[in-house]
Amino acid sequence: MSKDATRRDPVKTSGRRMPSVTEQVLTRYRGLFATLVLLPVSVLYKIYVSLRDRIVFSLKIAPLKYDQKVQRVIEQIEAWKRNSCREKLCTARSGWKSMSELVPTYKLSHRKIDIGLYDILEIDEERRLLKVEPLATMGRISRHLVPRGWTIPVVPELDDLTVGGLIMGFGVETSSHKYGLIQHICESFDIVTAEGKLLRCSASENPDLYYLIPWSHGTLGFLVAAQLRIIPARKYVRLHYRPVYSLDEMVDVFEAESRDTGKNDFVEGLVYSSDTAVVLCGTMTDAVEADGPLNPIGRWYKPWFYQHARTYLAERKEGYEYVPLRDYFHRHTRSYFWTMEDIIPFGNHPLFRWLLGWALPPRIELLKYTETETTRRLRERHHVVQDILMPMRYLAKSIRYLDEHFELYPLWLCPMAVHENERGLGFIHPFRGEHGSTDELYVDVGVYGTPKKENFDYASALPSLEKFVLDHKGYQALYAKTTLSRESFRAMFDHKDYDRLREQLPYCKLAFDEVYDKVSSKGRTSPAELRRMKKPRLRRRR
Repeated sequence: MSKDATRRDPVKTSGRRMPSVTEQVLTRYRGLFATLVLLPVSVLYKIYVSLRDRIVFSLKIAPLKYDQKVQRVIEQIEAWKRNSCREKLCTARSGWKSMSELVPTYKLSHRKIDIGLYDILEIDEERRLLKVEPLATMGRISRHLVPRGWTIPVVPELDDLTVGGLIMGFGVETSSHKYGLIQHICESFDIVTAEGKLLRCSASENPDLYYLIPWSHGTLGFLVAAQLRIIPARKYVRLHYRPVYSLDEMVDVFEAESRDTGKNDFVEGLVYSSDTAVVLCGTMTDAVEADGPLNPIGRWYKPWFYQHARTYLAERKEGYEYVPLRDYFHRHTRSYFWTMEDIIPFGNHPLFRWLLGWALPPRIELLKYTETETTRRLRERHHVVQDILMPMRYLAKSIRYLDEHFELYPLWLCPMAVHENERGLGFIHPFRGEHGSTDELYVDVGVYGTPKKENFDYASALPSLEKFVLDHKGYQALYAKTTLSRESFRAMFDHKDYDRLREQLPYCKLAFDEVYDKVSSKGRTSPAELRRMKKPRLRRRR
């Protein structure tokens, strides 16, 4: 939480109980606590994960144990059926490990099914396919593929995002104008249904499930494997930085570059004010040419990427750089885009970067677990983490709206094509105009941080933002907080075929909530509030 927000709502607040010493330390000295405690723990965890991954991958343990693990999932479901299907089902993975600021409350009452599938199963270079388990992360995938000369077409940049979370939820990247969302690069899914059957789902086999699993948040079955297409990788990204100085120029340049899929492998916009931005366009290449320097932006001592890109605005000139491919893929990981500035305000200082930049970022689950009542209150009132997915034609209107009601910068712009499948199935569809025209091109507007708008209150600002998105035929990324009613949620997302499939699949409605029940305030809450809910209540003595 930023210093500005802390000043607006101090730890010692009249009318509330005095915070404990621990809470005061965690709130007032959040940056120091994250540096001295959370970073060392995060580093140890990274070492463990890296060693485990190398051992499992080099010894090819995962493919040997995969069938056994899937059978264990089926056995757990059979046990649930023998127990009269009394509880709803969910995965046993801790809700603290999700990338959302919120944690699931439904895991307190649901029967937990241990999935435990973390690994890469096969890299088939001949067929250009990658088979992975659902908890394989983007960092793990790029670490194994890029040195072999391959990549998946869509690589969401944060290291710890999982394949399953991106498929069941929402997965986008700066190549999505060309390849669509992560669901569009998936060749097939393996799921275990509530009936306890293992099904292969593809465009030709169980196609309804194949097209409706994305965005379903685990409400049609348990994902146990996914097969993704891979494409040849190059050593570098030739990155073009283009500063713009008006909203009209920003929108015109960004849209034109996003529609040019033949020229640009990657397109991104970093918006620093209502009329200034840097539009970044990248193409993969194997050589560093004379038009720009090699810049390994992923090195620990390098400035946070969004701050580096900002320098092109100040210098008022375009420029080219050559960035190692993995550095480009994960360019926003160290700083969690720009939200790390709220957690460790001195994190981008050159001295900190040289000494401890290699340890960034702290683990998301640790940040959530150490949230206090005070930081929860501040975050829920002042802090925003949202992605709104708008038709490209409403980009200018969206930026004006956010400037008027939020005044929060930077904003992240990521173009995305919403491809319609041959059956017309899915939760989201291409934009349809008034006269029957369609447009696949949307833009993800990432809104992260503490707004500067005077007297900003997220409790009132979020419902208004959701109404704006709904009125302009946009969508909301469902990892974040939502205040939509069930009716509005169903108006935003197409449930027609989803409802039909849930009726058809045996045991499905007995086993799984609807998507809304998992992503709304009914299904998720803040970490501090969840800890309070889990504390045993002491009975008063009479």
